[in-house]
Amino acid sequence: MSVTVRVPAKVNVQLAVGAARPDGFHDLANVFLAVSLFDEVTATPAGELTVTCEGPDSDQVPQDRTNLAARAAELLAARAGIEPSVHLHIAKNIPVAGGMAGGSADGAGVLLACDLLWKLDTPREELLEICAELGSDVPFSLVGGAALGTGRGEFLTPVDAGRFHWVFAVAEGGLSTPAVFREFRPADRRYGRAR
Repeated sequence: MSVTVRVPAKVNVQLAVGAARPDGFHDLANVFLAVSLFDEVTATPAGELTVTCEGPDSDQVPQDRTNLAARAAELLAARAGIEPSVHLHIAKNIPVAGGMAGGSADGAGVLLACDLLWKLDTPREELLEICAELGSDVPFSLVGGAALGTGRGEFLTPVDAGRFHWVFAVAEGGLSTPAVFREFRPADRRYGRAR
């Protein structure tokens, strides 16, 4: 038996970034919006935790335990007191390192798929706690829809959103979130008003 979950990409409709905190993260006020561009995550029983990936730029996705999807399976299994004996297959459609939370979506998808596969029935609040351990965008990737994210982005308040039609132009290459935030300087006018 396998469980397959589709998980959406997201866009940041608005992003306000505060100064770096003592933990190295920045306080954020972010409006997230899920879009109809999906990765598919399939969880299948296996002798050990393995990860495979297919799709555009999938060669850039770690296919070992450093992948956020693998870490999600490990955290869920540890909370349940079981071994993460699962094969995870990720069919990528969300651009890699494109700022659309593809890795976060995959992590959230693994939590949902493994929870069903292992018949854990983990409460939503506990899944959200695991999401927050994994990364700032992962809680929204679990919830979807439209939401205001505060803190690192893990505290979510649903917001009403109209219907939007998006067209995305994806550049060659990508940017890692940590690298982007390392370059951010709140007092730097380059990140202020357009001139």
